[in-house]
Amino acid sequence: MSTKEYGTDKKSETNFSYLSIGSNIGDRLHNLSKSQIEIEKVIGKIHNSSKIYETEPWGYKEQEFFLNMVIYVETLLNAESLLLACKKIEKNMGRVKNKKWGERNIDIDILYYNNDIINQKDLQIPHKHLHERKFILKPLNDINPNYINPTKRKTNSKLLNECTDNSIVNDI
Repeated sequence: MSTKEYGTDKKSETNFSYLSIGSNIGDRLHNLSKSQIEIEKVIGKIHNSSKIYETEPWGYKEQEFFLNMVIYVETLLNAESLLLACKKIEKNMGRVKNKKWGERNIDIDILYYNNDIINQKDLQIPHKHLHERKFILKPLNDINPNYINPTKRKTNSKLLNECTDNSIVNDI
């Protein structure tokens, strides 16, 4: 696969994005590892990654615990193309959408894209639930606790400290 498939067949500016990766079906560690390989092939270079956390499901609780992490990636893709690339990687890895917040072998979400604020029907950046989810904020703080969320105007560290989510998030 090349970036041409995602609408960026010519050189464009370098962008940086924080992506969350999660899995709760099958070999969860393998799924995280494979998704990172695919991200480097399709999206761009991973510059940093958080620890991996085992986390209680959020939203729909009647399922297995997840493994979650956050990565910091450099990409030539614009935000819309980045979303398409994430969805394509999920599909190629066998993700099937059954129910909202249900179980999945891989889930890749865009948390931040540069310092942009995007509000489209299928793309909200920063991620609209980021500040409510400890399973996102803990790994995000591993990478960059001082990054300022452009909509909340607070650092990742402050968002984590203020987060009322009391779900289980453990280092593995």
